[in-house]
Amino acid sequence: MTTVTVWNEYRHERENDTVADIYPDGIHATIAGALDDHGFDTQTATLDEPSHGLTDAVLADTDALIWWGHAEHDAVTDAVVERVHERVLDGMGLIALHSSHYSKIFTRLMGTSCSLKWREAAETERLWVIEPTHPIAEGLSQFVELPETEMYGERFDIPQPETLVFCSWFEGGELFRSGCCYTRGAGRIFYFRPGHETYPIYHNEQIQEILANAVQWADRSTGTGSEFGNSEPIESIDTSDVRTVH
Repeated sequence: MTTVTVWNEYRHERENDTVADIYPDGIHATIAGALDDHGFDTQTATLDEPSHGLTDAVLADTDALIWWGHAEHDAVTDAVVERVHERVLDGMGLIALHSSHYSKIFTRLMGTSCSLKWREAAETERLWVIEPTHPIAEGLSQFVELPETEMYGERFDIPQPETLVFCSWFEGGELFRSGCCYTRGAGRIFYFRPGHETYPIYHNEQIQEILANAVQWADRSTGTGSEFGNSEPIESIDTSDVRTVH
């Protein structure tokens, strides 16, 4: 069974009544509960736990890590970022949600500023399915309509996605690349835009379906992996030459 760790700052829910009303147990609990209903083995971690809840043992047991961050990106220690980065390169999936585009781990993996335009006006978002045959889009119709969202607009300073699964149109007229797939090392990465904390985005069943699909796609735990380092020959050759600088 795929093991998912849902990471969240868990600050807004404890400091803002509007957010607390929508996510009384935290955004992480809502997402984890939905994924549990989809058959995944879920656990959660938050910023204020020791090691932000992301110890070596937790990460070693994680097939896909979901990351929600917003106001406290700088509070995440570099040691934990390094730990997560190594696990992604080693094959752990990473799903970066909404304002996690500015998280230390996502910007490090992208190698760019990941900056964008934004506006909070509770406007309609139409999340268009650009690649309907991609596993993350399985079971969806042409688009998902969200009646109240925060706008993100181009230009989004990210590398060209390997696959663009979703593109958003907003009531104010902007477009945005909202579902971007990447590979770094052996790990798969998916950036998914919807999810501002003052709107009930993660209670939406279609959004939950997308997250479940993304976890399934990002999980590479059943793969054979890559081998590195000194290697024995596949064919029979003369190995008597021992010249080396190693």
